[in-house]
Amino acid sequence: MNTPPSPPGAERTDKSAVRIGALVPLTRPGWAEAGRHLLAGLELAVCEVNDAGGIAGRPLELLVRDTAADPQKAAAAVDELARLSVAALAGEYHSVVARAAAARADALGLPFLCSSAVLDALTEQPTKWVARLAPAQSHGWRIYADFLLGAGHSRIAVAIQPSVYWASGARVLRDYFAPRGGAVIELEMSSLTPTTLCDELVDNRATALLLLVGYPEPAVSIVKSVRRDQRLAGIMIGAPAGQPEFAEWATLLGDDGAAIPFLRYRPERLSPLGARVEMALRERLAEAPSFVAFEGYDTIAVLADVLRSHGVDRARIAESWPRVAVEGARGRIQFSRTPGISVWQWAWAPIQVVDRDPAQPDRFRILHAR
Repeated sequence: MNTPPSPPGAERTDKSAVRIGALVPLTRPGWAEAGRHLLAGLELAVCEVNDAGGIAGRPLELLVRDTAADPQKAAAAVDELARLSVAALAGEYHSVVARAAAARADALGLPFLCSSAVLDALTEQPTKWVARLAPAQSHGWRIYADFLLGAGHSRIAVAIQPSVYWASGARVLRDYFAPRGGAVIELEMSSLTPTTLCDELVDNRATALLLLVGYPEPAVSIVKSVRRDQRLAGIMIGAPAGQPEFAEWATLLGDDGAAIPFLRYRPERLSPLGARVEMALRERLAEAPSFVAFEGYDTIAVLADVLRSHGVDRARIAESWPRVAVEGARGRIQFSRTPGISVWQWAWAPIQVVDRDPAQPDRFRILHAR
């Protein structure tokens, strides 16, 4: 169910409702498919909270704002939602956008539970106002690098575009590979085409290519070019940021989109709660739910528990992060202060390296888990 963001003034007028502001990318250039899954998880959990009696008898209401991958739009949405008396903020998928939202929430004293963004430096300074469910990039991408080394890849090329997020990911990979005798070769897509990238891969003798680029383009064109270049028949393509998780990837690439390992944040076996949530999300989305949909669900599960226990006062909500202990759809969620991370962090959500099975591209294979 693709619910559009509510325009200002169009929300319900139920004065008794407890309001949560939701930041979600629903239009381009945002990754709208990821936003749709994130929103489905948020909405499912809100419905379940209200079916169970709400927050001390008060309905929980979600005020949705489309960030469209625009940091300035996200910051403006935080200001607006603060004026609309939300108790807390939830959501956001894009790391650079979440960073802008977190900075504004910190400045306003508005609790923000970030669902999906992984950039380590979500805020410049440590803050009590922001907590996060997704693993930090340095943690998840090190696990991905460990998988690459275990699979025999020590000479890695990365197709990269200018971005704080991609630059951070490349730095994590370099820091991991260098002391282990490996090499990370950065190929700037600002000066290459998918065709000339193939020439660079041959010249640099890379055994793996990682996609640190925008989606669907140039990621889709790069995959097609590499798959069709006979000189690169043995190269592995990887996508640590998770592009192959979504159905659109398989639609755009077909068989070419299989056997491309990526990071996914869910356990190998779901609990009974997780299995029930998966079924409900599948019905809501009319397709298999991504891990991003689970992140949305778990976000509201945590916030609802906090609101029931500590009320709607913003300062008390922020003070409650270290006392959270909630059974989410992907495991028990608790927050701590983690070295190098400026926000309250779930350390850690379950992490898998998976790919789409070449024999059955709508089926995922677990290649590595932590």
